Amino acid sequence: MDNQKLVVAVSSRALFNLDESHAIFETQGKEAFCRYQVEHENEILSPGFGFSLVKKFLDINKAFPGAPLVEIILLSQNSADTGLRIFNSINHYDLAISRAAFTSGVSPYEYIPAFGAHLFLSANGEDVRKALAAGYAAATIVSGAVANPSPQLRIAFDGDAVLFSDESERIYQQHGLAAFAANERNEAHKPLSDGPLKEFLTALHRIQTHFDQDLSPIRTALVTARAAPAHERVVRTLRAWGIRIDEALFLGGMPKGAFLKAFGADIFFDDQKGHCDSAESHQIAAAHVPHGVTNQHRP
Repeated sequence: MDNQKLVVAVSSRALFNLDESHAIFETQGKEAFCRYQVEHENEILSPGFGFSLVKKFLDINKAFPGAPLVEIILLSQNSADTGLRIFNSINHYDLAISRAAFTSGVSPYEYIPAFGAHLFLSANGEDVRKALAAGYAAATIVSGAVANPSPQLRIAFDGDAVLFSDESERIYQQHGLAAFAANERNEAHKPLSDGPLKEFLTALHRIQTHFDQDLSPIRTALVTARAAPAHERVVRTLRAWGIRIDEALFLGGMPKGAFLKAFGADIFFDDQKGHCDSAESHQIAAAHVPHGVTNQHRP
């Protein structure tokens, strides 16, 4: 696997709208689902929540001559037989996706390292939790939006428990804001530990280095509830990692949706469902990262 290439694995339900067939699976069982998919395999699926994101990722390769900078892998609980409809739809939309794993109802997350994927984006929260528990970057896409007309791919991230570990969030949850702020002042020069999406951000940054900053096909933003003085540790952590974040918004607890809209985010990753809901209310695609202390006791 080319270490310079960004590899994103997507589930079939993240890529296409499979609500109708999934409802048949839930209510009538696997055999009825398989029969339905085969009977409708020549009917093209409509785009799912992650479709426009995948298309923008693949379009990056058109902007850079030579070896592709991005590869999209399909990880699907469909069987190879029922998966024909998926690939027929991929071909219809002219998506350059050629590698796939069809696992016939078994969670496909164990194939993430084999494909060298930096991120697994799925509509199945259970699969995402299994992937995160195994140490792989993953997120549940929970909402979609009208595609941002800009050709530039704009990705926004929360900080704690997403790009960074939840070590500081734990202090906030257990001891309150004052203790959190005091800890961040005291530890300002100590970089935060890696969060689950740190390597994904690293891979995005690596692509950005192939382009002049003003011409990059990717723009990133950190959108965090932190505020001064807790901002310093974040800045120093990114500096220690050698990663450029194009925009950093320290909101001090303000709702994030309006700021994500102003940034023009194609997708936003956050560990808290409330922030994902705020993004959705402003027609921003959101992906939940069920990691860290705020997700420990949630289904």
